[in-house]
Amino acid sequence: MGSLNNRCGERGESVISPRYQMTKSQLVQQLVNQASHISQKDMSLIVDTVFESMIKALGDGDRIELRGFGTFEVRVREPRQGRNPKSGSKVSLGVRRVPFFKAGKELKEMINEPRKGAARPAAAANDE
Repeated sequence: MGSLNNRCGERGESVISPRYQMTKSQLVQQLVNQASHISQKDMSLIVDTVFESMIKALGDGDRIELRGFGTFEVRVREPRQGRNPKSGSKVSLGVRRVPFFKAGKELKEMINEPRKGAARPAAAANDE
């Protein structure tokens, strides 16, 4: 199968391979570095509690809105006919609940603002 850069997303947009992927333990370590008065064990408990609370809220059908970051919610996918990619046979897919994240305006702006030393997107360079 092709690399992540060559594959397309669900709606046909290109999927960009991340330069860096943060794990939960790396997140905990970064938070400990910023709040050195909290131990790594306690920070890990805090992060786990936040994630567990979010998972429970989504499981209960609640919507989570983090201003400036984005919104998490559960969307319902209606039943449909799918296809087994190995055999090609039709498969009946039932109703599914899937997590959905929509980035907030501030997060989108922060991601799209130019950074020092970062290469400019080709579209922006062609506009000049």
